[in-house]
Amino acid sequence: MKYLLFYDYIEGIVEKRAPLREGHLGLAERYRERGDLLLAGAFTDPVDGALFVFNNRDAAELFVGEDPYVLNGLVTGHRVREWNVVVGG
Repeated sequence: MKYLLFYDYIEGIVEKRAPLREGHLGLAERYRERGDLLLAGAFTDPVDGALFVFNNRDAAELFVGEDPYVLNGLVTGHRVREWNVVVGG
């Protein structure tokens, strides 16, 4: 079982995230190094949200609580969905 974390971004995220991007990406890298986060990235055209793939729900929720994007109002909403992977790793 995997857990998908969806983010909804504010309008103009690309410009507004610049001062917080290093902290956001550093946090994601720490979760990846621990094995909690498998994949992550923003949607494109339009850049209006992002998707993260976690190994467990607790890690996804903890990530949200620490993320500079969330803490500084760049994320307007988030949700975690359980994902039953049937093909692939």
